[in-house]
Amino acid sequence: MTSLGEASSSVSQSVKSRIRVAVTLFYFGQGLAFASWASRIPTIKNALELSEAQLGTILLMLPIGQLVTMPISAALVNRYGSHKVLSWAAFFYALVLLLIGFSGNAWMLGASLFLFGVTGNLCNISVNTQGVLAEELYGRSIMSSFHGAWSLAGFTGALIGLLTLNFNINTIGHFVGIIVLLVINILLNKNYLVPEEGSKKETKEKSKFKPDSLIVQLGIIGFFSMATEGAMFDWSGVYFSDVVKAPEKLVILGYASFMIMMALGRFIGDAVISRFGRQRTLQVSGILMFVGMLASVIFPNLWVCTFAFMLVGLGVACNVPTVYSVTGKHKTIPAGVALAMVSSISYLGFLMGPPLIGYIAELFSLRYSFAIFSLFGFLMFIMTSRLSVFREK
Repeated sequence: MTSLGEASSSVSQSVKSRIRVAVTLFYFGQGLAFASWASRIPTIKNALELSEAQLGTILLMLPIGQLVTMPISAALVNRYGSHKVLSWAAFFYALVLLLIGFSGNAWMLGASLFLFGVTGNLCNISVNTQGVLAEELYGRSIMSSFHGAWSLAGFTGALIGLLTLNFNINTIGHFVGIIVLLVINILLNKNYLVPEEGSKKETKEKSKFKPDSLIVQLGIIGFFSMATEGAMFDWSGVYFSDVVKAPEKLVILGYASFMIMMALGRFIGDAVISRFGRQRTLQVSGILMFVGMLASVIFPNLWVCTFAFMLVGLGVACNVPTVYSVTGKHKTIPAGVALAMVSSISYLGFLMGPPLIGYIAELFSLRYSFAIFSLFGFLMFIMTSRLSVFREK
């Protein structure tokens, strides 16, 4: 990866701003595609007459596609550059939406979701590499705002999904409209991504690379955060229903409070990091995760838990963006490869967190499982306090 920090002073502010807008919109496009699929899951389930167990099994095809593509994504980004990979991957990621819409049976849906995972991972590694490059060009933290755009796209995608349902627009019509928007987004912004000169040369020089202790530790920190994030995505509504005993109309309050504060935290995260530094920000984030999860266990009250889930949302907001930012600056491993390694470990948390909550709840109780997960925040606080890499600017 070319060192852009030295060249950043020769790049005009208007060019930097246009690059930042382009990268932001690619993050937004990826989030919009995923949210559009997620908003149609109940419709597709009913159309294919799938049981909960069948749907659960089919949904596993998406993360399987993501995980098996990790080393391929790293190799492609390293060889051809994230700007080229992202432009093509984002296009095929959009097209796979149409395959999902046309899936007439469980097998077709499973295969489509596998491809959605494959193209999604190519987008994930390449867009985060672009985020690292843009951040290096700016010479300060801007990664959290990129992930904030992804979160904002989640709200937008859910809203569009709700509108299409209310106007009786079918899944294919919905997805075609999203694909048009995504293709326009790609065409308008692909030429403003950061080029990676010399990536092939670096690949030859660093053809042999292994995850070192720093990569593993960064991955574990990402694991703790994404496990908590995944648990909140899948179990916050159940917690409000079964433990808090919230009225049916207010069950969504837990999920909404978490999501809103996570998105807000990502948009203000760069300013916080610039003011207080990465290490202190992550230390506070770990404490917020710990206190928020534990408070919801000790005080299963509607308003206390709403506030507690807001703390958890703030707590997880900056963790993954910051970990990815540090990972992309690894001194001996190319950015795309390092990001793939850390993403692999981190994403296991997102996959394993929700089932683990369920298994613990089955053996003991849901409150007990949330209490155990609160420890992830405390462990993250300890690990980020010990790693000197977070003290570097």
